[in-house]
Amino acid sequence: MRVAWIAAPVVGLAACLGALAWSAPDDGGRGDVYQQLELFADVLGRVEHDYVTEIDEKQAIEAAIQGMLSSLDPHSSYMDAQEYREMQTQTRGEYGGLGIEVTSEDGIVKVVSPIDGTPAARAGIQAGDYLTAINGQSIVGLTLNEAVRQMRGDVGSAITVTVARQGQDPFDVELQREIINVRAVTARVDGDIGIIRISTFNERTSAMLQDAIRTVRRDTGGRLRGIVVDLRNNPGGLLDQAIEVSDAFLDGGEVVSTRGRQQGDVQRYNARRGDDLAGVPVVVLINGASASAAEIVAGALQDRNRALIVGTTSFGKGSVQTVIPLQGGRDGALRLTTARYYTPAGRSIQGAGIEPDMEVAARRVDPERLRRIGITEADLPNALENEGGAQRRGLHVPADQPPENWNEGDDYQMRRAEEFLRSGTVAERLRQRAG
Repeated sequence: MRVAWIAAPVVGLAACLGALAWSAPDDGGRGDVYQQLELFADVLGRVEHDYVTEIDEKQAIEAAIQGMLSSLDPHSSYMDAQEYREMQTQTRGEYGGLGIEVTSEDGIVKVVSPIDGTPAARAGIQAGDYLTAINGQSIVGLTLNEAVRQMRGDVGSAITVTVARQGQDPFDVELQREIINVRAVTARVDGDIGIIRISTFNERTSAMLQDAIRTVRRDTGGRLRGIVVDLRNNPGGLLDQAIEVSDAFLDGGEVVSTRGRQQGDVQRYNARRGDDLAGVPVVVLINGASASAAEIVAGALQDRNRALIVGTTSFGKGSVQTVIPLQGGRDGALRLTTARYYTPAGRSIQGAGIEPDMEVAARRVDPERLRRIGITEADLPNALENEGGAQRRGLHVPADQPPENWNEGDDYQMRRAEEFLRSGTVAERLRQRAG
């Protein structure tokens, strides 16, 4: 019933509401709900009749649906038919656009993460930047969907976005829209260390990971000392791909569990027998923009004592969204938060994030000017609370940070991850943790 009335067309809405109200006495005391639906129909009728200009009824209904869903949590939303098709294309790893993961904060578009190798990343757009205007026109106050629509356009066309960055005056960045072919996984070697970068979890991620593992084995000539799995600025993606990626490093056992609204609504996902790296030491790099599926992988390898987690505390998105097509997708789809996920040790990281085993800052932190760079799940409007009471660690100066005069073009976190592998620190810390 709930899905049916969400998908109900605008035409005939009053008749639908009348039928629901008639059945209210036999429907478990839900009369108040039906009265509110009648109130909605009354307000819509008043707006249609009395508003200063004619309204677009379909747009008004969709905005009402969006308002209802956004009041639940930051990740539940409605997609119209076009947006649903674009979402399906995006999960396949090829789509048109700028290459930015964004959210909305107080009516302003905020960058969660630029995607590797895209126009946004090449132009230097950073996690935590605010986008305030497009082609000179303010987008402040628009819904996220409306702002994203303005960023879309013909491949090859130019777009100028105005960026507000903390500590700087607003500035314009000119970008050119491209077909975004997201290469989810890349691999390289540094001597005897394999470095595997996973930038997102789309339908091709696990297959590309297998190619990456073969690459680092081949290019190290059988002398593979360790692997760095770089999940920094990875905004997440598909749950099944997070499970498959974790499976590649684990020899059986639990990867993640999800728990829905009902007490018995629990799903447990396990790895298959056989570690594809045969016990080669692993470091997983994370930061504040590592979210969702990236956190599932980091949490699984941390709890299962398979990898040392290095970097800074992750984003903290511990919920699962299910995409529910409406009328087979003809009326779009509902993206609805249906469960929370838990690491193998039963931890919910919602709001709190995954804390690294070895905290290493990417750049020097001035103790006189402590501030959070970027955003976290807990900062988003209507974010779910962590039901276990876990909280994100407060602002502090990391013990391990680049020395003074460090060349910012040199990746300090990556450098430290490789040092931990070569020095035997990873193997030793994992033994200590297991003991």
